This record gives sequence, structure tokens and C-alpha cells, in this order.
Amino acid sequence: MSHLTQEQIKQLQQKLMERKVELERRFIYNDQHGLGESERDQTGELSHIDNHPGDLATELYEREKDLALQDRVDLELQRVIFSLENIHHGRYGVCTICGQPIPYERLEAVPDTQYCIKDTPREHLSFQRPVEEEVMAPPFGKSSMDEHDYAAFDGEDAWQIVESWGTSNTPAMAENNDVDSYDEMAIENGDDLGGFVEAYENFVATNIDGSEVFVVRSPQYQDYLSRGEGSYLLDPHADPEDDTQS
Repeated sequence: MSHLTQEQIKQLQQKLMERKVELERRFIYNDQHGLGESERDQTGELSHIDNHPGDLATELYEREKDLALQDRVDLELQRVIFSLENIHHGRYGVCTICGQPIPYERLEAVPDTQYCIKDTPREHLSFQRPVEEEVMAPPFGKSSMDEHDYAAFDGEDAWQIVESWGTSNTPAMAENNDVDSYDEMAIENGDDLGGFVEAYENFVATNIDGSEVFVVRSPQYQDYLSRGEGSYLLDPHADPEDDTQS
């Protein structure tokens, strides 16, 4: 025997019927949230192959939103229909988890609910990460690898290159209180080798089979010699009489 009176069931059934009509009307008058229209009609493009993905970002966002709205309406409609069927079979107003009666006050607020308050499914944030991240290096989304044994070009190196062209920061805004010049504003102040283990790797190269060594006389090369760390003899093609290499 139901814990609800016939008058209460009648009122709840009326609410469910009105909601069912409203949801079905949405499907008719909103053209299924635009899902009946192809992206070709929306954008005027015969093909998306030649377009950059960013060019279709708005259309993609709207299509994803339409799908979400459609799923939401469809899910609610299914709950309403299920509740009406339960009224017809005399099973309405009972929690599907614990089997206990659902209070009338709750049914009045949410006529299509199938759960009591205690057993209502809760949405919990998942902190689980994809298993692939256990073997990925560097970790997904990480750009600076200073704390790892990592010599390749990383996000910090990219920023240092951009920063060398200037920023809006001033010495007064620097993290280091001893900074007095704009030349000292750069991250690590030029001490980072920019993806190299040894300084000479900036300017020493070989051909494809390693049979011949080349030295690129770059500013890094000149700086290496000026610090007394190298000799012009490193360059097999250098002229010993060239004073610039001594």
C-alpha cells in the first residue's frame, strides 16, 4: 500500500504530465537544438579539410552544447515517463535503492525522482589520472624540467628566447632584490645553456655520418673563447694566424 494519498498521487501525476508535454514540445519547436542542420549549412563550407581547427571553434562549441542540451532533455523525459509508468503500476514514490518510501515533500519538489535523499547519486570529482602519464616524460602539461636530469629544449628555454626581446617588467619588479639593470632581468640571467649539457654544444656540429666536424662561429663561440674555456684549435678550419680566434 502506498504511503501517498490518492489526492497526492493525482497532483504529482498532473505535474508529471505537464512536464512531459513541455519536454516533448521542446523537441518539436527547437528543431532538436539545431542538430538537424549540418555543419556545412551552418558554415557555408563544402569541406573542413582546408580549414584550421580554430576556424571552426565556434561551430564545434555550439554543436557540443546542442548535444549536451539534447541529452539533458532526453534524460529528464525518460525519468518522467518512468515515473508515470510507476504510478500506473502502483510502484511510484519508492526509492529504487533502499526500497523506502520517498517523502511527499521531496516528490512535490522533484516529481520524477527515483531516490530518497540518502541514496541520491552524488557527483564526485575524480582525481584519477590516465595510466599513460605514469610512463610519459615529461608529465603532461609540464614545460620546465629544471628539477629533472633533462637537457633538451623545454618550456623555460622557449620563454628565455622570447624574453630576450624584452618584456614589460622593470628591475623594480624583479624577484631578485639585487637586480639593477634590464640586462639582469632574464630568467637565470643567461646561465642556462638552453638545452645543451656543455657550452660548446652550442656551436660544434658534424655531418650526417660524423666524419667531419664543423664549428659555427656564433656569439656563443666567441663568448666561449673570451672566457678562456676554449681555443681556436677546436675549429679544424680556423686560421691560427687569425687574432680573433686567439
